[in-house]
Amino acid sequence: MSGVQTLTIGSEDDGMRLDRWLRRLYPNVTQGRIEKMCRKGELRVDGGRVKSNHRLEPGMNVRVPPIPDASIPAPAPVRTRVSDADTKMIQACVIYKDDHVIVLNKPSGLPVQGGSKLTKHVDGLSEALKFGYDEKPRLVHRLDKDTSGVLVLARTAEAARKLTASFRHRETRKIYWALVAGVPQPYMGTIKYGLVKAHGHGKDGEGEKMYCVHPREVATTEGAKRAETNYSVLWRLGQRAAWVGLEPITGRTHQLRAHMAELGHPIIGDGKYGGSSQENMGDGWGAQIGGDVSRKLHLHARMLRVEHPGTGNILELIAPLPDHMAQSWENFQWDVNSVRKDPFDLDEPL
Repeated sequence: MSGVQTLTIGSEDDGMRLDRWLRRLYPNVTQGRIEKMCRKGELRVDGGRVKSNHRLEPGMNVRVPPIPDASIPAPAPVRTRVSDADTKMIQACVIYKDDHVIVLNKPSGLPVQGGSKLTKHVDGLSEALKFGYDEKPRLVHRLDKDTSGVLVLARTAEAARKLTASFRHRETRKIYWALVAGVPQPYMGTIKYGLVKAHGHGKDGEGEKMYCVHPREVATTEGAKRAETNYSVLWRLGQRAAWVGLEPITGRTHQLRAHMAELGHPIIGDGKYGGSSQENMGDGWGAQIGGDVSRKLHLHARMLRVEHPGTGNILELIAPLPDHMAQSWENFQWDVNSVRKDPFDLDEPL
């Protein structure tokens, strides 16, 4: 058994949850044990009590209590039975599969991981994605619950290690599509507002909202992090709404949603950042256009390019629009094939 340790978080672990970070170091430690250590104050960050989902930042010092030796076998994981209906649903989401990775087109409304009020999520449903392997595939990155699109899972520990490193060091290219209120001006630009978390309790128990901070004030605002998003207007519906391509240069919580709201063009269907009471250039509709346009969040992880963990080649993944966004695109007579896969690469042919 190890003694008490104080470990400093490096830049490679920026944004990682405390429980996931600890389980990576000590795979035999159960989630229940981690929760207990947090409740008793045995596991601390910078001397303070924290919850297991606390996000780590470079330079933080984590006090780790004595941990059982790795030689002690971990309890057998509890296998959650996935219903036939859920098995059919999650397997229908698979858009790519090989010996190393499984890629989903994650539906809007399905969380990636569980929480106190979340019983159905990708991590649990991945029991139905083993396809002959002994272990379920591993998550290597995240999408918000209401964001649809490309989600990569690793089928082996080695693939997980390589993919996690690629995402952590931003050796990937991500393109999102969104429907926003109004039309951003200029039609292409970069948003550089920092983001700071304000704690609270939403109706879905999300418990947090990100607020934008002027780039000049990031260094002097406690808890603020630098954030950067490229945007490009792809098609317009007069001055009422726009189809935009988004590229997150950094990967902060709710970054795209907060940045577009700060620009005055909240994403349609965003009840957290685009409420009708918010001042914006969409004439105050906030998250709703009305008519036949769905009130679901219109944000979709459309394209991902990442180095394949087995071959080393670039793997390009494209996810079709979810039904509610496809319906909006049909209403506006927008053709998904009329724009570049990467709207920021002007040399790429249409």
